[in-house]
Amino acid sequence: MSRSRKIFAVFLVSAVAACIALILYLRWRPIDTHPDSTYLLLLQEAYAAVLKNYVEKPDSKKLVQSMVDGMLATLDPHSAYLPPEPYHEMEVQMTGAFGGVGIELGIKDDKLTVIAPIEDTPAFRAGIQSNDHIWKIDNSLTRGMNISAAVKRMRGEKGKTVTLTILRNGSPKPLVFNLIRDIIKLKSLKSRQLAEGYGFIRISQFQEQTGPEFKQALHDLNSAAGGRMKGLVIDLRYNPGGLLESSVEVANCFIGDDINKTAIVSIKGRGEHSRVYNATLGEKEPRYPIVVLINGGSASASEIVAGALQDHKRAIVMGKQSFGKGSVQSVFPMRGDAALKLTTALYYTPNGRSIQAKGIVPDVDVPNIVPLPVKEKEKDFKEKDLERSLASDGKPEPSQPRPLPPVSPHGGAARDTDLQKDYQLKRALELLQSLGMLKEKGF
Repeated sequence: MSRSRKIFAVFLVSAVAACIALILYLRWRPIDTHPDSTYLLLLQEAYAAVLKNYVEKPDSKKLVQSMVDGMLATLDPHSAYLPPEPYHEMEVQMTGAFGGVGIELGIKDDKLTVIAPIEDTPAFRAGIQSNDHIWKIDNSLTRGMNISAAVKRMRGEKGKTVTLTILRNGSPKPLVFNLIRDIIKLKSLKSRQLAEGYGFIRISQFQEQTGPEFKQALHDLNSAAGGRMKGLVIDLRYNPGGLLESSVEVANCFIGDDINKTAIVSIKGRGEHSRVYNATLGEKEPRYPIVVLINGGSASASEIVAGALQDHKRAIVMGKQSFGKGSVQSVFPMRGDAALKLTTALYYTPNGRSIQAKGIVPDVDVPNIVPLPVKEKEKDFKEKDLERSLASDGKPEPSQPRPLPPVSPHGGAARDTDLQKDYQLKRALELLQSLGMLKEKGF
């Protein structure tokens, strides 16, 4: 064989060997360019192995649901798989009625935690508080239990009992609450007058009809004040949140004008899950003073309202720092009447502040002090209180009838005793009245 032929043969053998090596490499190398496909194949192989080889024939449906639960457990605590019953209950809750004990739940420091008890429910009346750690539901420990599973255990027929064992800061031992389940009918808001010209609106949760109901309450309060409302308290304490769109509707009553687009809240996620919610153009409420009350049970949508009014300098925020739930959950319907609730974005106040894990810091920090009862002998005693005392003009002081309490626009009288029992509310009214006095005096 000639020298040239030998060189060509060696080259050919080398080329064939290189091609074989390349084919083997492409066949057996990890699929780095498509890692998701590899992971899905791993999941499929594990599922097939369990289904074929486990000592007892497993329930395929439970296996798949457990895989989904395990996947979501690696995400944040607000992302969850909702089987048909919890999914339906969530939809019902947003319309204003559901069965249970009345607790908004969250996960804090890997513990099942009460965000807020819902007003006028079995949990609220029993004395369950924001930030209580639910240690047990009946005899089941909640360690590792997700929110959906906890909700399912606490829901049930009206009249049936569920026992919650609570760990509370400051309590030397666990607290046990035997709660009787009830049909929880949520009233989105209540309104009344605190004093002449000073309105009060308490929003317990942001539901589908909260926006229209809030506008109607404003109209009624303005009418009761003869069209000249002097101030307003918006009470968002223990409001766990609700529908984002409804919170935007409430803030929209006070923010914006006829010309400029004004941001109420922005949400930032991936792709289509980023958006800015602007105030609509048009007539707004007159610029009377507003105080927004918040506390550690104020979360999510209630923080949106407080943050928007605070950033736009439209209200003074008073109370204690809010819960700090600044994430947006989107619901994706799945087959079998189930759904995925996924955290898809974080929301930000108009000034770009993230609320997540920080909350809204009030402008005026006011604890909820329970005032001591005032004894008769401790009341201020003045000259005018003496029998047959003289007025400033030297004539006997005529006896004055007790003034009637202000009337609520929705019927009934405003309860003065509420102001005596509710220190934060009393401070809010005093602040509004002080601002009104300064305005009248030209300051």
